[in-house]
Amino acid sequence: MDHTAGCLQCLVILLTTVLLGEGFSPIAVNTWNFTNATEKAWSVLSEGGSALDAVEKGCTICEELQCDGTVGFGGSPDENGETTLDAMIMDGTTHDVGAVGALRRVKDAISVARKVMEHTSHTLLVGDQATEFALMMGFKEYNLTTDSSAKKFESWKNSSCQPNYWRNVLPDPKTSCGPYLPVETKMKHYKWFTAKEGKNFNVKNHDTIGMITIDKSGHIAGGTSTNGAIHKVPGRVGDSPIPGSGVYVDKHIGGAAATGDGDVMMRFMPALLAVELMRNGLAPDKAAETALRQIASYYSNFMGAVVAVTISGEYGAACHGFDKFPYSVVNSELKTVTVMNVPCFA
Repeated sequence: MDHTAGCLQCLVILLTTVLLGEGFSPIAVNTWNFTNATEKAWSVLSEGGSALDAVEKGCTICEELQCDGTVGFGGSPDENGETTLDAMIMDGTTHDVGAVGALRRVKDAISVARKVMEHTSHTLLVGDQATEFALMMGFKEYNLTTDSSAKKFESWKNSSCQPNYWRNVLPDPKTSCGPYLPVETKMKHYKWFTAKEGKNFNVKNHDTIGMITIDKSGHIAGGTSTNGAIHKVPGRVGDSPIPGSGVYVDKHIGGAAATGDGDVMMRFMPALLAVELMRNGLAPDKAAETALRQIASYYSNFMGAVVAVTISGEYGAACHGFDKFPYSVVNSELKTVTVMNVPCFA
């Protein structure tokens, strides 16, 4: 279906809904089987709350529960042993976005991101300056390290800092910790020069909760929250707080959220691509798969997944690089949070 036909299809759905007075059917969809987050978002939606509130409160639950150790405080220590946070929230009605990257010493990452959206004309704040902004907005400062994250860091250091994300440096990052120095051009014949993207990521280092919600008024919102890649280089920001990469929502079409090897996936803007493919008429699962196949054509070893939902409530997902991908969904038809599993393509 061409671009025009896809847009007309979306407009027909919207106009029919409005003219018949049926309203919209609320829905919450998020990556992985983080069902507590989905339930919280649904409780907001089912009580008539906004899509933005549902996304914020749903992702906040994952931050508080430290979902799989990949969201919130006390997980994924970087090379200095510190946990830092990335998050984003996007309003599909206004197209406003707020995001934080490498947020330090503040637990409430997605709520800080919402303050960026509501109280500044910026999109993304990072690092210590993002922390200063959060404190100005009334958030509290905490040590985000826990006994668990400290043990992970010590174990990593005692294992010669393996695995890590360095390349083209000395000493050999495959056998030694840093500090490192860049390799001169004449040394590029070393076997360990070649990058192998995807090798540091697996189902326990998947990096994100990504959530999409639609409320009864038809407003759509998306959000993400993560503590990033474990043992990352300090200062690293992944795909989660990048609009179009971690999440993307459009009031005319729907939304999509991505999870996985963020350093690779952010180069392809898979959430944006999935939404645009739905604009052209693809079903959510096919749009998600096509977006991932684009990445796989360059990086065959990457691990990642995309969930997608249309503004009319049709949903689906696709994944690459592991056996299957669970995602959580609830709407008026399902009534309770349901975990869907999709098989991945290699």
